[in-house]
Amino acid sequence: MKKRLFVLFRALRVSQWVKNLVVFTAIIFSGKLFDLPIFLNTLYAFFIFCLLSSTSYVLNDIIDFPFDRKHKIKRYRPIASGEISLQQASFLVFVLTLGSLILSLFFSLPFFFLSLLFILLHFFYSLYLKKYPTIDIFTISFSFMIRTFAGEVASGYHIPIWLILTIFFISLFMATIKRHAELVTHGGETRESLNLYKEHFLDFLTQTFAAATILAYAFYTYVEKPPEIRTLFSNWISNNFPGFEARKWMMLTIPLVVYGIARYAQLLYEREEGERPEKLITTDIPLIVTIGLWGTIVVGLIYIL
Repeated sequence: MKKRLFVLFRALRVSQWVKNLVVFTAIIFSGKLFDLPIFLNTLYAFFIFCLLSSTSYVLNDIIDFPFDRKHKIKRYRPIASGEISLQQASFLVFVLTLGSLILSLFFSLPFFFLSLLFILLHFFYSLYLKKYPTIDIFTISFSFMIRTFAGEVASGYHIPIWLILTIFFISLFMATIKRHAELVTHGGETRESLNLYKEHFLDFLTQTFAAATILAYAFYTYVEKPPEIRTLFSNWISNNFPGFEARKWMMLTIPLVVYGIARYAQLLYEREEGERPEKLITTDIPLIVTIGLWGTIVVGLIYIL
């Protein structure tokens, strides 16, 4: 039984649920992370999008079955290895799709439409869109945008435009790096669209999206003012150091974002590990420290200072 559950979790790619944490962006940057009702709503939205993501992963593995069997890593996935039959996987897609959409409908009608759009986008991606270069990269980025907007709907709070653009560009950057790693490591034998990519074109896109991410985030830190949350410490600061809070302290996090992007690119170009971004984010110590330090500073500036 335990072995069967482990196989199921692998098929659902639970390790990749970390991508859905973008749903929490709205409440984190709106100063509502510790507002329990809003947090629970966002947590519910996160859970639904985890189910939706797993649905898309299983469907993609069904469609990519012939290609995954040729891949030195993907051939060990439950569907490609035969641990889960195609019939069982198809039934799993049906159950997950129906269940997650029903749960989203109980949440709210706008949230249901975003959930439906998300799953339809991934269905069309798995069936058609991933065959077309550049379009496949933008489709992945749009899926992150839908997650972000779902977090807005779930919480009732909006995200500044420069932060939305940051998420848009960094998702394009990560998708491009993944394609580059696949092209360099496997050529076109594991994905049809890779035959239409050129390495120098992917290098250009990577550099462009990395620069755009840094610029968008820099504009966010300079233009947008963090939400005002009054604490004993912030009151003491404002009373004893007038004007201290008005400074652009969020800009202190820009070097961390720049280093994080540089480190991620380094792992791709030196170790060719860009195929599995969730592994890089959860196993590379310098990257983990950078993300942790960035998160600590952001939360400190918004909720303490």
